[in-house]
Order: sequence, then C-alpha cells, then structure tokens
Amino acid sequence: MGGKIESKDRQLAYLQRRFELLANVVEGMNADTASVEELDRLLSMIDDIEVKCKQFRKDWPE
Repeated sequence: MGGKIESKDRQLAYLQRRFELLANVVEGMNADTASVEELDRLLSMIDDIEVKCKQFRKDWPE
C-alpha cells in the first residue's frame, strides 16, 4: 500500500475499510461452493488486519 498512516483517525478509517472489505468477501461466499482457497484468503486478510493493528498499537497511548 502507501506510506505510514500516522494519525489515529486515519488508522481507524483504514481498519474500518479493511473490515468492511472482509465482511463483503464473507457475505459473497456461498456455503455450497466455497473452497479451501477462499478460506485461506479470509485467513490471510485477517492476518493482514492483525499486523496493521499491531503496527498502529505502537502509536496509540495506553
């Protein structure tokens, strides 16, 4: 993606967009035709969000 996202507002907006994308992917899946590859893609998306949360956490005071 782009450069470092430093403001808390932009970080939160970024996470919201990523969760919306994840939700849209899940909603678009069909239980009858879903594949292991699709589930792996979901796991990858979740992992990516986790990485960003950990990066952003460093910028947020406790």
